[in-house]
Amino acid sequence: MTAKNLDGKTLAEEIRREVATGVAEIQKKHGVTPGLAAVLVGDDPASAIYVRNKRRACDEVGMISDTFLLAADATHEEVLNLVARLNDDPQFHGILVQLPLPPQVDELAIIESLNPNKDVDGLHPFNVGKLVQGRADFIPGTPFGIQQILIRNGYDPASSNVVVCGRSDIVGKPLALLLMQRADGANATVTVCHTRTKNMAEITSQADILVAAIGSPNIITADMVKEGAIVIDVGINRVDDASRKRGYRLVGDVNYEAVSKKAAAITPVPGGIGPMTIAMLLVNTLTATRLSIHGNGS
Repeated sequence: MTAKNLDGKTLAEEIRREVATGVAEIQKKHGVTPGLAAVLVGDDPASAIYVRNKRRACDEVGMISDTFLLAADATHEEVLNLVARLNDDPQFHGILVQLPLPPQVDELAIIESLNPNKDVDGLHPFNVGKLVQGRADFIPGTPFGIQQILIRNGYDPASSNVVVCGRSDIVGKPLALLLMQRADGANATVTVCHTRTKNMAEITSQADILVAAIGSPNIITADMVKEGAIVIDVGINRVDDASRKRGYRLVGDVNYEAVSKKAAAITPVPGGIGPMTIAMLLVNTLTATRLSIHGNGS
């Protein structure tokens, strides 16, 4: 068996075209251009690249975007004041705070200070609570992207055994909540594995849909995967590679070469979930704009 390649890059382009159409409609009907503000504290190269990609994606769909940079030694109060200013700025319908933040900044307090109606990452406790209840306005980008890549490739999670490896607040937990809902694109039986899980391979090998979001290169091997499973690889890890000009290459949490011979479908790294995450952030920003106009996301 050779697994189908779940091309997130191409699908993300399709979703961005849909968003661009929505942006044009809002501009025509209401004279409003959706705006996204990104807060970046420090000079972490990976975070800077990610924020730059988000800004480029906004430009492509006709959204306003701006990045607000603070020094790595910025105080908690400085970050808090910036978020408060953006909360009150009508130009920006969505705000994302690039995580992680430096240790002197209370990450949870910053997230809680966001206007929930501008929290396009879906991390504010108010939005997490709405996700638990199955009525979220904003689904975190990576779980949202995973759901869409499954649905749009014909892999409805309904009645499937889904195993999520990883319990982070931005992927594992919200994805489990999303896929267990009594709703279209969900209705799955979800198991969450983590670092304290015993006999993980026994659990993962029962999964119809296996999601790897651990952050460890090639940790999911072929013996951990059920024949014909759908495998979603969220991991993006750097491994040394002297044959590459930059001295490293990117790999996922899944041993792609071995698992692709056993799975029915698999996402590549790169080019799988990464582009989908950014595309769904644009969807959430469009939703936030509609909420600001109509009050109900319509």
